[in-house]
Amino acid sequence: MPKITQLHVNGTRHRIDVDSARSLLSVLRDELRLTGSKYGCGEGQCGACTVLIEGQAARSCITPVGSAAGKQITTIEGLEKNGRLHPLQEAFIEVCAMRCGYCTPGMIMSGVSLLKKNSILRAGQNKSFSGGERIFGVRRPFSFFKALLSFG
Repeated sequence: MPKITQLHVNGTRHRIDVDSARSLLSVLRDELRLTGSKYGCGEGQCGACTVLIEGQAARSCITPVGSAAGKQITTIEGLEKNGRLHPLQEAFIEVCAMRCGYCTPGMIMSGVSLLKKNSILRAGQNKSFSGGERIFGVRRPFSFFKALLSFG
């Protein structure tokens, strides 16, 4: 099996030595100690493991690390810039959108990807955005979207 020797994560090149078929999530958590992305369902359905690959939301639990080699990967830890949280993180805090917080990083990463695709959130998109509806109640995350618009 081919080996992956380098990943570009959160603006930094990391040297690794892992099997290319291993999940990106396991490499991020176990090798790079970036534990913000969570293991939820292991099937790419809940969204707790969401990261950005080249700016697009990807479920890292079902993404082989080999398919991410040579690409820019961003985790929840990489959103902070110069000690300041990303506006989506600030919006989540402002409206108290998290419950237990387990799937919150994935929701925020999905939101960042969504905003990169659409500068204006349209009515009706919110429901499809929130991949973790099975895990959390939706009232507060929907309030988050209202706060999100103020950051646009």
